[in-house]
Amino acid sequence: MAKDKTVYVCDYCGQESVKWLGKCPACNRWGTMKEIRISPTPAKSAGPKAVPRGETTGAVLLHEIDASAEPRIDMGDGELNRVLGGGLVPGSLVLLGGEPGIGKSTLTLQTVLHLQGRRILYVSGEESARQIKLRADRLGPANEHLYVLCETSLETIFQHIEEMQPDLVVIDSIQTVQTETVESSAGSIAQIRECAASLLRYAKVGRTSILLIGHINKEGSLAGPKVLEHIVDVVLQFEGDQHHIYRILRSIKNRFGSTSELGIYEMRHDGLRQVSNPSELLLTDNREGLSGVAISCSVEGVRPFLIETQALVSTAAYGTAQRSTTGFDGRRLNMLLAVLEKRVGFKLAQKDVFLNIAGGLRVTDPAIDLSVVAAVLSSNGDMPIEADVCMAGEVGLSGEIRPVARIEQRVAEAQKLGFKRILIPSHNVKGLDPRQYKIELVPVRRVVEAVRELFG
Repeated sequence: MAKDKTVYVCDYCGQESVKWLGKCPACNRWGTMKEIRISPTPAKSAGPKAVPRGETTGAVLLHEIDASAEPRIDMGDGELNRVLGGGLVPGSLVLLGGEPGIGKSTLTLQTVLHLQGRRILYVSGEESARQIKLRADRLGPANEHLYVLCETSLETIFQHIEEMQPDLVVIDSIQTVQTETVESSAGSIAQIRECAASLLRYAKVGRTSILLIGHINKEGSLAGPKVLEHIVDVVLQFEGDQHHIYRILRSIKNRFGSTSELGIYEMRHDGLRQVSNPSELLLTDNREGLSGVAISCSVEGVRPFLIETQALVSTAAYGTAQRSTTGFDGRRLNMLLAVLEKRVGFKLAQKDVFLNIAGGLRVTDPAIDLSVVAAVLSSNGDMPIEADVCMAGEVGLSGEIRPVARIEQRVAEAQKLGFKRILIPSHNVKGLDPRQYKIELVPVRRVVEAVRELFG
């Protein structure tokens, strides 16, 4: 009797090796080679079951392919449609990831409940049908064409899909699905890779959209092999803090739209509520007279919103200064503090600096640099910034304020929320007409000028 064959597969890029290696030769990452046992007896492939009846996978001429624009599926959720790029593309494979308990299943079930007129198959490998029913009753009225299947076998799932021919299939979660073609337990690298590849073949040939729900490991990345993200068309990440009511839906990969869009939700007892105007919710109403608070106008994709930057500067108690950030890059904070000390003259080397983006958001827009600098200086001197002042600008290493993109949308958003003044880079003023705005535009070239405008 032949013995099982052992191979080692990189958890990050999928590179295979006959022996264990400490460093993957393909992606140069350490400690990513995992052992997989392969049975010598060939098993039946799940591939033929992944092809719908009446379809063909043969080669066709390029000019014979119908490339007419196919209407996207309206998900009934403005935030989700924005992140997807205008709706769900038929025949696409979408992966939704997030930490346990963040609300992935709630968001998915809430969305499919509102998809009236669409035949939907909800496959659950983690919860029973009764648990899904109780959650659906709490979220809202049920979809008349929503079917629930509690199954983990990929072959059985394909049998139900062929019988029903649904418009949308939800797999919750991909880590619980297993196929007979792989001799390993569910959740292993080989199982996830083979199941995802079979689902992709069915989605492309059958023009059926499939939504996969995935888990996040302790490193913060999607559990399973990295090739899982290469296989799917769209990778969405649902993130947030369980101690905050806001959830952020980000697009990490999107073959049909932009990856710079995000959606904001508010977690409530009856499900997730869309936040159409996040600026009003992210700003504190009673910030009058508080030091260490600065308002910045950030842009994610094409959507501007105002966020509150909070800073606390205090004397280092143990001689070694601490640098702590929440929602902001810690290395960029160290760079901005070095600019303040070198170019502006503020000595912060022996002081603790704590920075927080209110609302549990994580911001990568460089235009928030000016508000970070202003909040740090406000807390250092205990000098509050006027409540009707906001700002947007990127800080360079020489202390200059660099121009930012979409300045018209930032100014319009600040004006809509009632701000009186906005500090912007001088280079951005060239393309603006101050007469068409009710808000005062304050151009600044260097950090020193911004400090003078804010604190006199």
